[in-house]
Amino acid sequence: MLKIENLTKMFGGLAAVNDVSVEFEANKVNAIIGPNGAGKSTFFNLVAGTHKPTSGRIILDGEDITPLRCDYIAQRGVGRTFQTTNLFEQASVLDNLIVGHRLRTKSGLWDVLINSKRLQAEEKACREKAREALNFVGLSHVENQFIADITQEERKRVAFALALATDPKIVLLDEPAAGVNPEETEGLADLMRKMVQHGLTVCLIEHKMDMIMGIADKIMVLDHGEKIAEGTPKEVRENPVVIEAYLGSDEDVAA
Repeated sequence: MLKIENLTKMFGGLAAVNDVSVEFEANKVNAIIGPNGAGKSTFFNLVAGTHKPTSGRIILDGEDITPLRCDYIAQRGVGRTFQTTNLFEQASVLDNLIVGHRLRTKSGLWDVLINSKRLQAEEKACREKAREALNFVGLSHVENQFIADITQEERKRVAFALALATDPKIVLLDEPAAGVNPEETEGLADLMRKMVQHGLTVCLIEHKMDMIMGIADKIMVLDHGEKIAEGTPKEVRENPVVIEAYLGSDEDVAA
C-alpha cells in the first residue's frame, strides 16, 4: 500500500530522515520505533505532506503523492493523529468529529449563504460519519459532552475517531498510547486490531515496546534518521544493531 523510496529530509545541514526506503503492506499493523530524535515524527510528517522531502518518493497505492499538498494527500486516504491532538475544548465530542469529514465535502461560500440543498445534505453526511466513527471507537455515550470534560483515554479515542472520519485507507498514529495506563493501552491496541479487521492499514510510532511487540506485523527501526533494521517483532527484538541503539553496546556499559 505505501512504498517509500530513498526518502531524505534535510533541515539545514541536519538529515532528520536519511535515505529511508521501506514498504508497508495493506491491512497490517506497521510500527516505527527508535530512540528520541530518531526522525520518526518527521517521517510521518513527510508521508502526510506536512513537510516536503529533500529527495525521494512516497507512493500510495501506486500513485506518487510526493508533490501533493497535505489536504490532497488526506483526500487520497492518509489519516493522521498527533502526539498532542488539539481539540476544541468547549465544543462537544460530536462537533469536533464533524470537522474531519468536511475534507470530503464540496460546499462553498455560496452554499452557506443560501443554505443550499447540497450544504444541507453534506451537513447531514458529516454528522452521520462522525457518529459512525464515534461508535467505532466506543464513545457514542459521550457525543454530547465537551472535550474538556472527558478523560485522557477518551481523548485518545476521539483522536482515532477524528482520523477515521476522513475516510482513510491508512492511518498514521503518532504515540497513540502515550499518557494512558496499561489497561487503557491494551484497549487502544484492541482498537488498532479492529481497524485492521475492517480493512484499514495502521502505521504507528510508539515507545511502549510491550504493546508494539504484541500488535505489530512489521517493525521499522530508525536511529539518527536512518533505517537500521526492519522485520517481524521477533527479528527486530533479536537484532544486535537494534539492541545496541536502544541499550548501548557492551563496551558502553562497561565504560
